[in-house]
Order: sequence, then C-alpha cells, then structure tokens
Amino acid sequence: MPDDLDSFMIMQSPTSERPLLGLTVLVVEDSRFASEAMRLLCLRSGARIRRADSLKSARRHLSVYRPAVTIVDLGLPDGSGADLIAELTQVSPRVGVVLGISGDTNGEATARAAGADDFLPKPIESLSVFQQVVLTHLPVSAHPKGLRLVADDAICPDPIALHDDLKHISEVLKASVQDDKVLAYVAQFLSGVARIAHDDGLEAAATSLDRNRRNGQPLSSDVEQISELVQERLEGRKVV
Repeated sequence: MPDDLDSFMIMQSPTSERPLLGLTVLVVEDSRFASEAMRLLCLRSGARIRRADSLKSARRHLSVYRPAVTIVDLGLPDGSGADLIAELTQVSPRVGVVLGISGDTNGEATARAAGADDFLPKPIESLSVFQQVVLTHLPVSAHPKGLRLVADDAICPDPIALHDDLKHISEVLKASVQDDKVLAYVAQFLSGVARIAHDDGLEAAATSLDRNRRNGQPLSSDVEQISELVQERLEGRKVV
C-alpha cells in the first residue's frame, strides 16, 4: 500500500517544469554515485525516487508496490539486471515503464533483448534527455499539458557518493580477488562509476580487466593496477 506521501504525489498533475510529477521511480542500482545522479534527475523532474541496491531488494520493493517507472542497472551484486527486466516486462499486469542502464557499451543490446522499453547509457547527465526518454514511454494522459520547458541542466552528483563507491570496491577486492564473478562485477561497477566521474584512467583499467577476464588472460596486473588507482583516489592523491 502506498504511504501518505505516495498518495499525495499520485494526486499531483505533471507540469511543464516538473513533467514527472506524481510518478514513483524505482531505481535498481548498487552504485551510490550513480544513484545520486538518478536522485537529482528525478527530483528536478518532480518524481519520487526509491532505490534498491540488489535484485533481492528490488523484488522486495516490487512485492509491496508498483512503480510507474523502473530503471534497472544491468550489473548488480547478486545477478544480472537483465533477469529482472525480463521478469518485469513479462509479468501480467506488466510493470509500467522499464528502462535499462549501464556503463557497458554492450548494455543496450542486452537490455532490449531482455524486454526493456529503452536504455540509458552512463553517464546520464542531461535532465532533458532523461525526461524525454521516460515521457516517450508513458501514456499521453500522463504527459504535462501544453508546451514543456526543455531543461538544459547538467547533473553533478555529490563526490562523497563517489568516495563511498570506491571504498566499497576497495573492500571487495581485499576480500576476494580470485573469484571470476567478483572480478566481473568489479569491472562492470567501476566502468560505470568512472564514466560518471569522467575518470578516463579508471575506466581504461576497468575495461582492461573485463577484456582480459573474458579472454582468459592473467589478471594479477589488472587487479593490482585497479587497486592502486582506487587507493590513489581514496587518499586524494588523484583529483577526479
């Protein structure tokens, strides 16, 4: 059942400045940095955001309410977001608008194959692009009446969230650096975070790890490089 704030927002009509007013958006994303970017996009658009950081958490959310829009990251700590996309688009009644999101260059094909209505590549920094993608898949009755003001604002998430993400990956690497699934997760996670942070060095290292992992190459040097880069950023020796 929706809470009082949900009930209040559902009664609101979208406006030209807040075209997603009245909608609840569930963001399934384990990166705090990426989630902060999505929070700002939703806030500026008038939507209420709820976040799940794993498949398990997302399914728990979905067992008690149905969001108007669900945005699913493809790489999650407990499995592939593509599996959740397939569930959401095949269930009856179907779950509203379902969008895939990823920093992986192959992410769009994966998301669409799973049934996603559309795809948002990381980084998502344009408010107008975000709003247009969501509105494209909403019924006309949910659109704001009249002309819509196109916001050209760029979204800049809080760097504290980036620090939290880097600390998380540092701990993951210390815990288990030999597990292939863990390294696949690290590569995907860091690739998306690095794209949002415009950190070319970290993105290149994450890409190298993923490529060499897929090709069965030795990974010790890749893991060592990523560990050093992450530690540099945590200690402030590298300004992102």
